[in-house]
Amino acid sequence: MAVKPLADKILVKRLEAQEVTKGGIVLPDSAKEKPKEGRVVEVGPGRINDSGERSQMQISKGDRILFTSYAGTEIKIDGEEFLIMSEDDVLAIVRD
Repeated sequence: MAVKPLADKILVKRLEAQEVTKGGIVLPDSAKEKPKEGRVVEVGPGRINDSGERSQMQISKGDRILFTSYAGTEIKIDGEEFLIMSEDDVLAIVRD
């Protein structure tokens, strides 16, 4: 199924939670936090500003991003979990 976000929305695939801490402790599923990091799968065309022009998105497809704890709405597409969130929910783009 193809999903194209509208306006300034983005479709994000959340990155996997760490299973082992830096100290080598294996974490059970109940102790794992949902990561606040993901990969952008699809990007909307941008918000229309007050003058009627479409603003350009700062985020592009394939970017690795950090986002706020309660960002977006969780959805399932073909059995996979994704988030749809606003560009405003993104805190930073992580450069590899």
